[in-house]
Amino acid sequence: MQEIDRSLLEQVFRKLALAAGAAIMEVYESPDFEVRFKGDDSPLTEADELADRIISEGLRAAFPGVALVTEEQSASHDLQAAQFLIVDPLDGTKEFVQRRGDFTVNIALVENGVPVAGVVYAPAKGRMFYTTASGAAVEEHGPFAPDTPGAQHILQMRAPDPAALVVVASKSHRDAATDAFIARFPVAEARSAGSSLKFCLLAAGEADFYPRLGRTMEWDTAAGDAVLRAAGGEVLDFDTHETLRYGKPGYGNPFFLARHPDISLS
Repeated sequence: MQEIDRSLLEQVFRKLALAAGAAIMEVYESPDFEVRFKGDDSPLTEADELADRIISEGLRAAFPGVALVTEEQSASHDLQAAQFLIVDPLDGTKEFVQRRGDFTVNIALVENGVPVAGVVYAPAKGRMFYTTASGAAVEEHGPFAPDTPGAQHILQMRAPDPAALVVVASKSHRDAATDAFIARFPVAEARSAGSSLKFCLLAAGEADFYPRLGRTMEWDTAAGDAVLRAAGGEVLDFDTHETLRYGKPGYGNPFFLARHPDISLS
């Protein structure tokens, strides 16, 4: 496994996320853009492809010896790699197409099945979350100069109130099973958010848990999972309650639950 300079990793992830976000916003703010559909009926736009190209070229130049998988290039990845970069260049394409702001750029590094570093950038929301070289999770505040990080604050999950939990769930994929699960808990507030922003809302202390009873892929979750873990949270397999692992054949995730560790599942 290649030794990667964590300071360089942080710089490259941040810079590429910003560059991809700028390209995405050019398409987003245009009067019209084409929407195509892939074999699984998920939407694909010019913004997905532009962001994928920017990030892939940048990562290959900076880390040429590290395996790379992106949503748009997943077939080229060695499934047995102990170390790999994983990218969703535009998570929340449905939100993008509907011109809602909850879409994100996601870049992560996985080592031995664990997402150890990541960046989640929501360009339309003006929010950026990432792990630092020291292993902390931070939110950076704009204006997001490409070469000079702005003010940051360290993220830490808040201690949940067991009698008044705040849950965050998907805007586009919420269903009856998710609602039934949420109803098992003393929930004071339920919030909706799209894409990997949900992980970051937990990391920022804006919510306590996020259940996902639906299909996701590793590139959807790795960057947000890295940020959440660095902020003291965890992501568990919904059925086994074991920590979610990465590098699975086909990249599919089981149903999962992202939470503060103090929230009881019994």
